[in-house]
Amino acid sequence: MSPDPVAETASTAAPTLDPATPRVGPAGDPDRSLVTRSGPASPMDDAAPDRADGDVVDHHYPREEGRGTSRRPVVPILLGLLVLTAGLFAGALALGSVAIPVVEVWTVLTGGEPSTSSWSVIITDIRLPRAVTALVAGAGLSVAGLQLQTLFRNPLADPFVLGIASGASLGVALVSLAGSGSMFLGTLALGGSVSTAVAAAIGAGLVLGAVLTFARRIRSITSVLIIGLMAGYLAGSVVSLLLFFSDSDDFRAYLAWSLGSFRGVTWSELAVLVPAAVIGLLLAASTVKGLNALLLGERYAESVGVNVRAVRAAIIVSSSLLAGVITAFAGPIAFVGLAVPHLGRALLRTSDHRVLMPAVVLIGACVALGTEIIAGVPGQDLALPLNAVTPVLGAPVVIVVLMRLRRSAEVVLS
Repeated sequence: MSPDPVAETASTAAPTLDPATPRVGPAGDPDRSLVTRSGPASPMDDAAPDRADGDVVDHHYPREEGRGTSRRPVVPILLGLLVLTAGLFAGALALGSVAIPVVEVWTVLTGGEPSTSSWSVIITDIRLPRAVTALVAGAGLSVAGLQLQTLFRNPLADPFVLGIASGASLGVALVSLAGSGSMFLGTLALGGSVSTAVAAAIGAGLVLGAVLTFARRIRSITSVLIIGLMAGYLAGSVVSLLLFFSDSDDFRAYLAWSLGSFRGVTWSELAVLVPAAVIGLLLAASTVKGLNALLLGERYAESVGVNVRAVRAAIIVSSSLLAGVITAFAGPIAFVGLAVPHLGRALLRTSDHRVLMPAVVLIGACVALGTEIIAGVPGQDLALPLNAVTPVLGAPVVIVVLMRLRRSAEVVLS
């Protein structure tokens, strides 16, 4: 087997240390603890691919005593997530203001006639597009968040960190709040949710174009992040002015979109959303090798032959495409892109994107489908806004996971 360049770098970077001596990461943070093993070690040792099996072990999660790697069995976890996704998808079709037995749902999906004729319309025209939207949105936002957290080396990065949501919001605000925007889209024979989606896509695309223009000329990824944030603030200020001068009806229309919803997406809109999301996911999958190399920094990635500029451009384009098209149709869905990557790392105990990316796709789909079911308030003829549900349900889960990981790090270091 050919030698691992990361392991070779680690073995020559530092002298042999006493195995009993614990080491901590930057600023003594136990969350980035680097637990020594006998033999050569270096500060990048735990973040590097393992010489035995090619793992990339997350430096944010401590190793467990007595094990060579903290990564958990991958196949059973992925199969379990796949089963859970299928179950939640079926639940999204069965539950709502009208409860439909799962058997009847299966009958409709297989082309049969349900015992109640209206159930076929409810499932095929209302709930199925909604469930597909939730599945695609959850997967896409989660992958975008994973990419950007690795690219910017920032655990708080989410799909909207480059100003994509603000750009989409500006486009929608121009349609909902400004007469000129509505008149422009009216000339294209667009209206309702279609005009909103088109306006959001245009706004997100303009911000993305500006960020990419600067990204080609600026080497520092931190500068790209700051430019994206400034573009978002600029778009947000314009939206605030439009809201200030809008009437109450226009204000409510914009507010309804900004709260996020998977409802109202039709099959014709899914014909645009799904292919665009698939393209974004495929482009994201092509960056897996580069993402693993970026775990050790851009200089290391370049030293092993990774074209950092190309990888960075692919990450920005794919994450922005995913965030932009999903925001256009479903609104700015909060929390999912930020939290799901952390849940994936905690579940698998690895930062190897070859494993983490498919897991994040499934976890994101589960979170979005579960949120949609709860927001629909089964048995009641009402629906809560998604952005009022996702943080309430998800934030405690992430806090508990991070607290457990911190206690685990303290045990390993003690």
